[in-house]
Amino acid sequence: MDTDQFIVRFWGTRGSYPAPGPKTIRYGGNTTCLELQISKHVLVIDAGTGIINLGHDLIRRSQQSGLPIVATIFLTHMHHDHTQGFPYFPPAHIGSSTLHILGPRTFDQELEETLNHAVLPPSFPVSLHEMPSFKIVRSLHETEMVIFERDQSQLRIFNLYHDQVERSNETICVRIHKSYAHPRNGVYIYRVEWRGKSIVFATDTEGYVNTDQRLVKFAKDTDLLIHDAQYTEADYTRSHQGWGHSTPQMACDVAKKANVKRLVLFHHEPMYSDDKVEAMEKEAQGIFPNTLSAYEGLELII
Repeated sequence: MDTDQFIVRFWGTRGSYPAPGPKTIRYGGNTTCLELQISKHVLVIDAGTGIINLGHDLIRRSQQSGLPIVATIFLTHMHHDHTQGFPYFPPAHIGSSTLHILGPRTFDQELEETLNHAVLPPSFPVSLHEMPSFKIVRSLHETEMVIFERDQSQLRIFNLYHDQVERSNETICVRIHKSYAHPRNGVYIYRVEWRGKSIVFATDTEGYVNTDQRLVKFAKDTDLLIHDAQYTEADYTRSHQGWGHSTPQMACDVAKKANVKRLVLFHHEPMYSDDKVEAMEKEAQGIFPNTLSAYEGLELII
């Protein structure tokens, strides 16, 4: 579906592991998955269990439009809660689907090799290569930029320092920032820009003394910052320092110093009830008023 809007949809907002049940109904229990619908392009960030419901919705849209599914999946890193939904992603099992899958190398392993481990028997009965969809899997380096043109279905990848890139106002641009604040191989943070609007997706990152200044620079003046806020300050201080996750206060510090317009708290602790996530949201709003906690089904127009 072609649209003149920059739409952000949340399909999975929990971290670590899925947390279904009566205490997580409002914010959802599925793990990380974000959809960006920009012009005719569908960009997906991370493939936690939320990607399963997204896949069913993409099939519905495909049936309505009569067009095959084409999507680009950006992986931030290869931890289980960010990949565990991919084996069950319905479009991956449809031969007419085209999936570009992009993300970091992990300890010198190319993305295709590490992704295949997530679906390799005996963990799952169908290997990556046996899935009938057409898949283009490529490792990204943090010095690279991915661009999409509105009237072209194919993406292009450029080196920021060596390639001359011509961009128009209609060019969708995805840039990468590698954070080292998540064990053991770091995480990719993505900035997506179109028509002068932008979002930054910063999951699985942890604050530093006087704020993560590299992230502040990367997120400068963005319209929407989606930032990890897994732990309360008390829980973080008591037992979770160094685990690669943030508090709402850390997220607010980045938002304020980067002069972002809106902050969304993300990657909720699976042990936290809806009431606790809501309390964290209210506390964060006292620091950075234009803040909300992500929930499944949340849709924002940038």
